Amino acid sequence: MKNAAVAHHIPSLDGLRCVAIVPVFLSHTLMTVRIPNFIPGNFGVTLFFFLSGYLITTLLRMEIERTGSVNFKLFYLRRALRILPTSYLVLALAAAYGLAVGATDAWWLLGQFLHLTNFQVIAGGWEAPIAPHTSIYWSLAVEEHFYLAFPVLFVALAKLRSKFHRAALVLGLCALVFLWRCWLIWGAGVSFDRTYVGTDTRIDSILFGCALAMWGNPALDGTRFSESSWKRVFLPLSVLGILLSYAVPDRAFRETVAYTAQGLCLFSVFIVAVRYPDWGPMRLLNWRWVSWLGTLSFAIYLIHPSMLAITQWAVGSSLWLLLPTAVIVTVAVAAAMVRWVELPVLRLRKRLRVFAPPEPAPAPAAVG
Repeated sequence: MKNAAVAHHIPSLDGLRCVAIVPVFLSHTLMTVRIPNFIPGNFGVTLFFFLSGYLITTLLRMEIERTGSVNFKLFYLRRALRILPTSYLVLALAAAYGLAVGATDAWWLLGQFLHLTNFQVIAGGWEAPIAPHTSIYWSLAVEEHFYLAFPVLFVALAKLRSKFHRAALVLGLCALVFLWRCWLIWGAGVSFDRTYVGTDTRIDSILFGCALAMWGNPALDGTRFSESSWKRVFLPLSVLGILLSYAVPDRAFRETVAYTAQGLCLFSVFIVAVRYPDWGPMRLLNWRWVSWLGTLSFAIYLIHPSMLAITQWAVGSSLWLLLPTAVIVTVAVAAAMVRWVELPVLRLRKRLRVFAPPEPAPAPAAVG
């Protein structure tokens, strides 16, 4: 597929957002009622990271291939309009409550507004005096750090003519992050929380998505492998690899090897989901209600810890009562936030596009 033929709305991405938020929500629900947590909520975060890297780099590719440059001012402004209104609204409400009950320190709160939550968790643990129920902002901090630095790196890599070499260099950075995690865990003996939330130890989950967007991008590029190979060989192997990454109970393994294995396995998942959205299981990602929940995923992610706490206070700790009630309350509040906060801002963001979105086109056929 030629770059100018990429679809305005990449199929399946909203569905993948829905897939990502479900294990996060279920995992935190089990933690709320103090039931042994067997749900891999951290995989939902890894999936969100990969998706962010893939989508941002795809948009940057489209811009630089169409205009010859990247407008940094507009990039940062669009990112700020996408992230800050909703995240600052939720944080401000949580902070007001935390300050009122004496559970939040003003200086720590300032760090949260400056996107330092992950470093605050490293320094003060999960009980640090930040705004109540906002420790999940650690992952938002990692993404904000990525948004700050990556456009400059992308423009530097764009000077290389070979898309493969660009992607290879990004994968090289992923390898360095992997080695750094290994040294921290097995060499320096740091806590697992250090590697779980650190920007320097989790940025590779985003960079894997960037690498896919640079070379072999299913929304922009062709493929040398047949459709059958992707669907019946690479995708099953990738799903198996993700499952096996959780089969090893050792936490040190999960904080080192597992993140890298999952990032590599997500390549096939994204390629099949985007390239063949009408095929079998991938069709589920494009069901209307699944896509709709995906559009709410950012708001759901930010508010669900608070909604779980409020729901537990109202209905108690019975899982069978708490879970459906919390789902209804969280989705309703998230939908209201999207309707009254995100959509008005989205209309403003659309005015800041530096190029007109191209027309949709069918998925590319195999080449070679």
